[in-house]
Amino acid sequence: MNAVESAKGKYAQMLFNELFEDYSNALRPVEDTDKVLNVTLQITLSQIKDMDERNQILTAYLWIRQSWYDAYLKWDKDKYDGLDSIRIPSNLVWRPDIVLYNKADDDFSEPVNTNVVLRYDGKITWDAPAITKSSCVVDVSYFPFDSQQCNLTFGSWTYNGNQVDIINSLDSGDLSDFVEDVEWEIHGMPAVKNVITYGCCSEPYPDVTFTLILKRKSSFYIFNLLLPCILISFLAPLGFYLPADSGEKVSLGVTVLLALTVFQLMVAEIMPPSENVPLIGKYYIATMTMITASTALTIIIMNVHHCGSEAKPVPQWARVVILDYMSKIFFVYDVGENCTSPRREKEQEHRLEGGDMCRGGDGKSHLSSRNDDSDLKENLNGNWNKSFGVHGENVRENVNCCSCYKMLIKNIEYIANCVRDHKANRAKGIEWKKVAKVMDRFFMWIFFIMVFFMSVLIIGKAA
Repeated sequence: MNAVESAKGKYAQMLFNELFEDYSNALRPVEDTDKVLNVTLQITLSQIKDMDERNQILTAYLWIRQSWYDAYLKWDKDKYDGLDSIRIPSNLVWRPDIVLYNKADDDFSEPVNTNVVLRYDGKITWDAPAITKSSCVVDVSYFPFDSQQCNLTFGSWTYNGNQVDIINSLDSGDLSDFVEDVEWEIHGMPAVKNVITYGCCSEPYPDVTFTLILKRKSSFYIFNLLLPCILISFLAPLGFYLPADSGEKVSLGVTVLLALTVFQLMVAEIMPPSENVPLIGKYYIATMTMITASTALTIIIMNVHHCGSEAKPVPQWARVVILDYMSKIFFVYDVGENCTSPRREKEQEHRLEGGDMCRGGDGKSHLSSRNDDSDLKENLNGNWNKSFGVHGENVRENVNCCSCYKMLIKNIEYIANCVRDHKANRAKGIEWKKVAKVMDRFFMWIFFIMVFFMSVLIIGKAA
């Protein structure tokens, strides 16, 4: 076995010396200069190293195979003990200057000087690995449920189509050795040959364009950007459910707005500055607009809630629409009131029960209305007249007693009026508070429905 290998090595050395004795790698290896040299190109995608959406650069690890026939590197294998192929450094032979047209790297170094396989019939096969950075137009309109198409265009830099022609080895790039990427799925890599005539030259220039079809794996962005936003947005309508006296209604809206602003900045950092706003960005903007509106409405409703005695009475239309109908629809009732007892009956019972000014320890009720005051006045006047007719000698004492009674009646009337005005003002404030509460419930359900439909819409866009 060692002797056979030594013999082949001897013939290979002799073949190499004879082939490259008068060989030049500077010119196209064709016997007729008018003849086209065909170069077969095959691209194998090994790995996607990076997809920079912001700078729109795709970094990929490729295996590039080029094969062509060299008319000056042929031999009769029978003369060399059946030696049909040799492996030599690629810089010793002529190589086509096929480059990546849409290269986005500032490194213009030479291709890797791997060996080429030279066959006895003059066929040269050159396999070279390459890490390419190519420009890719990124459309983030449906981020994070987007698909991208990145082109890899290969062609000769100096030879036109009449000198070097490029032929596709396969209809698409080879994906058999592709290493799965954590962020992108590969849905194909079709290859198309183009023949373009540029404005500078009249000769055609062929190229081969491989279109890399990528589909983003959106699970990471769903759990880290989308779901937190949806959950936070559902907190915004709950601000209407908070009691107005808690003092946290506006604080909740502002806190939710700040949280969504943070998520919006995170998305803006990874997206290219283009006119196409990503889908998740539109969702953030719509949610932030909704939360801003809810915070503004909360401030208005709180002003309604804190309407005091100086406010005007509730308008009649508001009594009918809000207090009578909407309060029943949204199940807003006063204390002690429920859906089976009408509101007006409760108000009448409240007036009857709260009509007394105060109650004594023996359970007897005192004077509480204008009729009672007038009756008391008549009784006191009648008693004074009788006392004056029977006891005329005590006129001065009766006059003093009458003055005391009149002062007492005046004080009682003043107290009764004050209590009556206080009850009226208090009832007015209670009505405005109920109006604010009904409006809170109304806007809470409106905003819940809006958040739900926006969430369904973005999920539907993803599907």
